[in-house]
Amino acid sequence: MPAYDLSGRLVVGVASSALFDLTESDAYFREHGVAAYSEYQDRNVDVTLEPGPAFPFIQRLLQLNDLRPGDPLVEVIVLSRNAATTGLRVMRSIERHQLPVTRAFFTQGRSPLQYIGALGMSLFLTQNQEDVLTAVRAGHPAGHVLPSPAKYDMTDRSLRIAFDFDAVLATDESERIFQTEGIDGFVANEVAKRDVAHVPGLLKPLLADLNRIQRIEAELQERDPDYEPRVRIALVTARAAPAHERAVQSLRSWGVTINDAFFLGGIEKAKVLEVLRPHLFFDDQSGHLSGALEHVAGVHVPYGVANETLAEAAGIEI
Repeated sequence: MPAYDLSGRLVVGVASSALFDLTESDAYFREHGVAAYSEYQDRNVDVTLEPGPAFPFIQRLLQLNDLRPGDPLVEVIVLSRNAATTGLRVMRSIERHQLPVTRAFFTQGRSPLQYIGALGMSLFLTQNQEDVLTAVRAGHPAGHVLPSPAKYDMTDRSLRIAFDFDAVLATDESERIFQTEGIDGFVANEVAKRDVAHVPGLLKPLLADLNRIQRIEAELQERDPDYEPRVRIALVTARAAPAHERAVQSLRSWGVTINDAFFLGGIEKAKVLEVLRPHLFFDDQSGHLSGALEHVAGVHVPYGVANETLAEAAGIEI
């Protein structure tokens, strides 16, 4: 039997902490230790875990596999520090929530991050900030899923994803100039380099993978005009004219596309996100996420100059 080929698929790694609400389990672990935690999970193995902040995104992402039956477009793999025995509750919860996730790596207390690159993952999601900082340092596309009370209509099959631009889809080149030369220096640099594409950042491959799924949806809509595409992608950035042009030209140069673009020029991102309601919003600055978490699931990508202090505090170089 040939090996299962992950190429040509959007591969996402997700920690159980991002997929499910593990607040109670984590509190028990911290209070009672490893052995008691293992017994606790054994006693509760048939108690289904409630959805966590990344659950709506993962659920809708997996539903896109109906676009190519028998040859999944999306592969989601659980990456967990749990042991296989304590991971049983996670896998049973996945089954009861009817998520088609069959692959899981349980590494019993050790970091599973080396498998992100080995499996060609376009994204790894977890609520463990240290793991994300370490993964980003190694150049992996990882995000810290922040706690959020946001609720989504579970009967709605559409999938909305929103990205910041600098230090998320692109590197932090321009953010560094902003930090040292202020807004005037930033704008002058962007205008001077409007025809020079940015170097792609950590999440540009994720956008490219999502675009591949969108092209399949577009082909389906050509054959069936009644089909409504489910994936919609937005750019939500503090950039404004004339600095917007380099971002647009960079996306074009990279061969990727977006559906909606919001060049806010200092307007609070939460005002747009409350209306847009993406199932995940990726930003490199947690301050841009905090005001929106009531309405959306936010993912902090701790890459670049804006996160150097955070990384230093954790003893990690970025």
